[in-house]
Amino acid sequence: NLSAAFQANASSNGGPNGKEPRLGGKLREKAVWVDEATCIGCKYCGNVASNTFVMEPDFGRSRAIRQDGDSTEIIQEAMNTCPVNCIHWVLFEDLDELRAQLEQADIQPLGFPRKISRRVNLRET
Repeated sequence: NLSAAFQANASSNGGPNGKEPRLGGKLREKAVWVDEATCIGCKYCGNVASNTFVMEPDFGRSRAIRQDGDSTEIIQEAMNTCPVNCIHWVLFEDLDELRAQLEQADIQPLGFPRKISRRVNLRET
């Protein structure tokens, strides 16, 4: 008994067969980037382009998790809904540098006060 994997026909006619994954259309020249330091966590972008943007759980800010999740038009619509204009088209080559800059930024979770670097004694007179 041969499994179905070994019985499958290896030849293909080269055209689409309807079983290809749909990932948002053709390749883009630019990547989408969320400046998380500016993001206010409104969730508008994720509501418009849910295959591209998610809310980062630790900081409550939007993050682009897939470059091929939604069509360019849907991503642009999500960008247009952003009240602080923190979503940008950037070169794919710049993503690593932008990610490194973001890791160096002192980003605090939304809804929490900023860290105080020294203890303040309120009883001093």
